[in-house]
Amino acid sequence: MMHPDTGDGNGGNDVELHRNRGVLPLALVCVAGGVMVLAVAGDGPVLRMLVALGIVVIGVKVLVGALRPFRCVLGPEGLEVRRPGLRGTYPWEQFAALALDDAGRLVGVPGAGLPPGLPVTARHPRDGRPAVELLDLRQVRESPDEVTAALTRYAGDRFTDARTGPAGADDETGTDREATA
Repeated sequence: MMHPDTGDGNGGNDVELHRNRGVLPLALVCVAGGVMVLAVAGDGPVLRMLVALGIVVIGVKVLVGALRPFRCVLGPEGLEVRRPGLRGTYPWEQFAALALDDAGRLVGVPGAGLPPGLPVTARHPRDGRPAVELLDLRQVRESPDEVTAALTRYAGDRFTDARTGPAGADDETGTDREATA
């Protein structure tokens, strides 16, 4: 569930998204298990030590990724993002278009005011224009519908929910064509 961010003095209008930390327990188990196997193995078989070391390395990598700084705030003025590869505050006017695609990614087509140098790593799902991946919704606890509601409220006409609806649904209205015929 999204919670208004009341710490910015704007009356709690901003919506802060929270990172999904579902991989954290698995990473901790990998690190602890690998360290235990290394401790027990002592001068035992080299293969066992290499496997344990590999498990520790993978666990540490996942752990570091889960603990990296993350912030995503949606508000009336724009979007604040702090994640690996993207950091900054971007007013809605700096985007020509924003879209949520089938993969659960929020992408933004750079507009006239967007600073140069942002990594263009995606495409707008409807028209194929180059875009910046702003957020992967699989990494946040809030549902795509909650994020869509906030984006619709704040980004307005710039935002398009380009996710595919149920089979047989009309793209524009979201209604079943056969049921309305």
